[in-house]
Amino acid sequence: MIAETICSAAAAAGLGIAAISAYRKRFLSAARIAAYALVPLGLVMTGAVQWIADTAFSPVAWAGFGVLGTAWLLFLSTRAVERRRAVRKGSDDGSGTRAVAPGASTPSRAVAAKPPAGQSTGEDFSDIEAILKKHGI
Repeated sequence: MIAETICSAAAAAGLGIAAISAYRKRFLSAARIAAYALVPLGLVMTGAVQWIADTAFSPVAWAGFGVLGTAWLLFLSTRAVERRRAVRKGSDDGSGTRAVAPGASTPSRAVAAKPPAGQSTGEDFSDIEAILKKHGI
């Protein structure tokens, strides 16, 4: 009962402010204020305020929210476990961690590796030449 009274008073005050705004020739803001002021009155008239008040003070409703929260947590935890298992299963196969484009060849490790003891450390452009020939350059 008190919630309906408060909402009705807020609507009346908002409509009063809208009337003052319209008197000052600010019709757009007056219409916007009137729209906001009519929302609490509409909620009271539809019974939504009574439903919210009944829900807020009902232990059964709060227990229902608890059950919904528990279901939500169970759902999220099972999805997290499924994702973790999929990642572990992919890494066990040896194909999970490295991302390679579909048409890409395997990278050459000879470019970054140190030359064997018998070879000189001079510049060797044979790998670069092979890549350029492969692309027709």
